[in-house]
Amino acid sequence: MKQYIKLINKAKQNPKGLSFSEFHTLMTKCGWVKDRQKGSHQIRYSPKGDRLSIQTLGNMAKEYQVQQFLNFEKGNEDENK
Repeated sequence: MKQYIKLINKAKQNPKGLSFSEFHTLMTKCGWVKDRQKGSHQIRYSPKGDRLSIQTLGNMAKEYQVQQFLNFEKGNEDENK
């Protein structure tokens, strides 16, 4: 759980500075599962059914995809209140 908190804080503070492996770990810890992959694009689904296509930029996660992920997670938190 501690790793999840560190990664979510890092993503919120600097989405551009998140490595792809950290982003992958964060999504997995949040329950997102890989549906399929074609080339460099992975399609992942949240436990709620949200879909997100992700790919690397070198070894880094793309900033806009991290932002989309955070928005999905924020929406899930708001619904649980």
